[in-house]
Amino acid sequence: MNQRTYVGLDVHARSVKACAIDTATGELVRDTLAMDEGAVLAWTRGLPGPVRVAYEAGPTGFGLARTLRAAGLECLVAAPSKLIRPSGDRVKTDARDAEHLARLLVLDQVTAVRIPSPAEEAARDLVRAREDARADLMRCRHRLSKLLLRRGIVYSGGQAWTGEHHAWLARQHFGQPALDEAYAAALEAVDLTADRRDRLDRRIGAMAAESEFTPVVDALGCLRGINTLTAFGLAVEIGDWSRFTGSTIGAYLGLVPSEHSSGTSRVQGPITKTGNTHARRLLVEAAWHHRRPYDHPGETMRRRWDKASEASRLRGHQGNRRLHERWLLFLARRKRPTIANVAIARELAGWCWSLAEPVQRERPVDG
Repeated sequence: MNQRTYVGLDVHARSVKACAIDTATGELVRDTLAMDEGAVLAWTRGLPGPVRVAYEAGPTGFGLARTLRAAGLECLVAAPSKLIRPSGDRVKTDARDAEHLARLLVLDQVTAVRIPSPAEEAARDLVRAREDARADLMRCRHRLSKLLLRRGIVYSGGQAWTGEHHAWLARQHFGQPALDEAYAAALEAVDLTADRRDRLDRRIGAMAAESEFTPVVDALGCLRGINTLTAFGLAVEIGDWSRFTGSTIGAYLGLVPSEHSSGTSRVQGPITKTGNTHARRLLVEAAWHHRRPYDHPGETMRRRWDKASEASRLRGHQGNRRLHERWLLFLARRKRPTIANVAIARELAGWCWSLAEPVQRERPVDG
């Protein structure tokens, strides 16, 4: 609270609404700037210092914050969902948003998000590109299979989307030029999207094997259901594991129940689904693997264990046993599998933290 001027910025693709509050004089300064990092920096430097700046996280990214910080200014990127706004406020404009953010900054009521390093942000974009390819491939496959289903054609030769299934798809012909062309386009979309996904998988595998995230990836691989792609995704999405504890990381990932309590009444509802959607999906998928019995690590798990330290292997073995026992407990209580799996995913997040945080403490990620 040693700053003199507090600045709120409402940042858009082509313009920035700025509002500065001088706490010494009480003066309020408003301006409209071009969306140029140099212009924003020059305007901010012209204010009475020291200066503290904040703007909301959004599609414009973290470039402006990095520029201001590199120039020696304190800049926060605010979490939009955490901003306090009066329930009776029915007028929303860019100028009012900038002023509101500046006033919250004066009161120290801005919850900041972590600003990743450029390398970490690039790795995160790679993981999300792979996520998009996975979703696109699923949609393409659904379109192709439903096109066949409308003609009464169903594959019954075993598991779908294998080499044998693909050969069967390539043999399908309908004798109608329009339908044959539509089917060929749908099959081509599946092949091209699968190639894109595989290319991204190879790139992620290469980065996971030799990058600043490798120690965390190797440690997370000691848990069942967390292969290289999942471990790398968790490493780049969460970034700095030291921000959390084993009991708080579940809340960050939106895996804790929502609650509405008043007086003696306490009602818990579905999980909050706040925080990082990508990391939450990875953990929910990984949690299903712990339903199967676990006595000792299999061949694939042992290959992953060879890359990790002895402490990580021991911790991973303890986690695998514990999570399977939790599954057995939920099944004995006749919990719905989907609800039980989310509870396992929440606990799995804590085990991931216990593996990743000590490793990262020894070799911190930049940013």
